[in-house]
Amino acid sequence: MPTMTGMVTIVQETRFQLTDERGVSHLFLLGHHSMAEPDQLVPLQHAQARVRVRYIQPRNIIGMVAKSIEVDD
Repeated sequence: MPTMTGMVTIVQETRFQLTDERGVSHLFLLGHHSMAEPDQLVPLQHAQARVRVRYIQPRNIIGMVAKSIEVDD
């Protein structure tokens, strides 16, 4: 499963934007079976925490579906 590392810059409900090291922003949707809850996204944004996201790229939506989010130390 692919991974991406960056900073959570925008959060809205189960959607979030991750900005990678090159400054490119990517849209993610929190997957139904992910190990994260929507309430956990806002503190990551406020802390500007660096995170690693495991995701899939579905064919029928714009954006990627996050399967897990981990704080990258």
